[in-house]
Amino acid sequence: MQAQINLYDTSTAPTQAMREAMYHAEVGDDVYGEDPTVNELESEAAALVGKEATLLVPSGTMGNLIALMVNTHRGEEVILEAESHIYYYEAGGMASVAGLMPRPVVGDRGRLMPEHVLAALRAPDQHYPHTSLLCVENTHNRAGGSVTTPENMRALRALCDEHGLRLHLDGARVFNAAVALNGPVTELTCPAHTVMFCLSKGLGAPIGSILAGDAPTIEAARRVRKMLGGGMRQAGLIAAAGLVSLRDGIERLRQDHALARQLAARLNTIPGLFIDLEQVHTNMIMLNTSAFGLPASTLAAALKDRGIRVSGRPPYTVRMVTHHQITPEQVEVVVAAVGDIVTAWKAQPELARAV
Repeated sequence: MQAQINLYDTSTAPTQAMREAMYHAEVGDDVYGEDPTVNELESEAAALVGKEATLLVPSGTMGNLIALMVNTHRGEEVILEAESHIYYYEAGGMASVAGLMPRPVVGDRGRLMPEHVLAALRAPDQHYPHTSLLCVENTHNRAGGSVTTPENMRALRALCDEHGLRLHLDGARVFNAAVALNGPVTELTCPAHTVMFCLSKGLGAPIGSILAGDAPTIEAARRVRKMLGGGMRQAGLIAAAGLVSLRDGIERLRQDHALARQLAARLNTIPGLFIDLEQVHTNMIMLNTSAFGLPASTLAAALKDRGIRVSGRPPYTVRMVTHHQITPEQVEVVVAAVGDIVTAWKAQPELARAV
């Protein structure tokens, strides 16, 4: 069987240390607060991001939906970036489940600045929904891992306080942002009323995310989690891997970032391909193939045939994400494969016209 190279961080498998921790985990009924490993994880996670309390949830999508529901009331409006994960990839849950009106705003490479938010705020009027929440994604997935700074987070919180809004941080990859900025993650999390971050993806756990906030908010979130079907019983098996991810996985993200820069630099040497190296801040690469009309879907399919999985972003962008299971040797395999595919494509202009 051909070895797979999966260049998206949702494919990460648990490390041996995680598997051993899961095997030995002490468990109980988490719905009743009786799972000691979950309790340990939630306590450790709260201290890490500077919040009073946290809640283990099965996924980041559920964590974000719960945050929307505990920070708002049905019929209210939520401001968020136009290509944010909550708006783009979470199956419309904010509308169909939470009953909320999205107000998408185009940011600067996914980053919302105070001036963007101010322009979206409207004077109170009976014709408009009440705006009650601002959501920020850090790092921003569709913008290629762009990072929102602590200064901007503080400015957004000040704006929210002035206008009576709550602030939620979709921090699925917030530790990547903190590592890229060489600062404590609390500089990014403390300005937000609620924070969601993933234990999976770059941190490597097989499942699980954390929702953090003050104690009353997380108590309300616990009830919403139950209502959504996210109440778990012997969840210590999941929490054990999560603890390893927090203790061992955060600082290791620097390796992923370095490998992403290496991969980006090598791909940029292939004539006709383009990556803005100045924008490779974390572990994401956005490869542009428009110069010679190679569709992203075609490149992704050709790479898949070679055992390399990437995310196509039609029409001409391919996303690649490094993680703890990608090696320098695999980087060279990917570069060689992309080079071969590009060469073959350029040699067949009739195929290019047919697509």
